[in-house]
Amino acid sequence: MPRANRHFLPGQVWHITHRCHKKEYLLKFARDRACWIRWLFEARKRYGLCVLNYMVTSNHVHLLVKDNGKDVIPKSMQLVAGRTAQAYNRRKSRNGAFWEDRYHATAVQADEHFFRCMVYIDLNMVRAGIVQHPEKWTHCGYHEIQRSPKRYRIIDQTVLLEICQFSSHADLQSVHRNWISDAIRRDESKSRDPRWTESVAVGQREYIESIQQTLGSRAVGRKTVELKSGYQLKETAAIYVTK
Repeated sequence: MPRANRHFLPGQVWHITHRCHKKEYLLKFARDRACWIRWLFEARKRYGLCVLNYMVTSNHVHLLVKDNGKDVIPKSMQLVAGRTAQAYNRRKSRNGAFWEDRYHATAVQADEHFFRCMVYIDLNMVRAGIVQHPEKWTHCGYHEIQRSPKRYRIIDQTVLLEICQFSSHADLQSVHRNWISDAIRRDESKSRDPRWTESVAVGQREYIESIQQTLGSRAVGRKTVELKSGYQLKETAAIYVTK
């Protein structure tokens, strides 16, 4: 299997996916999903990781972040993944890998593509047939966006509002709920969209071209593919099969 893409560029928004070793359901217990979230909070405090949304399933995670500093994302992912694995292996008296070798990162243009990616993340467990609405799944960013807790925040509300171009959090909450309702009504929650997990970048053609130019030789062999909405800079081969 080719090694997962994880290029990082300052100022870019990234959709990160990381799955458990051999697709095992190592996050099936709520305590382990909660552990991952606790260390995500710690990464925000320790390194300033700019989190915009997240989802913890039973065998993989989704994370939407903005690259706001050198090595912030790699250090954060190492911390969260490493400490979650350590806690699980210690409790289970287990040895061996907990995660797949590398996580995958897709650059997402901060326009309507960002909105679609947010909803795609929120609806993960709906697509899996586990719940009928993301409000029924505890371990995801949907609750934090909708309830805006005063303590232990993980999501950077200020940056999220800037990207979504809303003047208030109440406006974001209302539109966010409508996005979810519309997607469920249109049955978008039932189909997997590989653009979010098998691309170097997703956005308009100009955005894709700018990512290619910035990556230079690292983008060699990647193809630009036109979609129903926008374009993707596609990986040379499929990396992940996640919900």
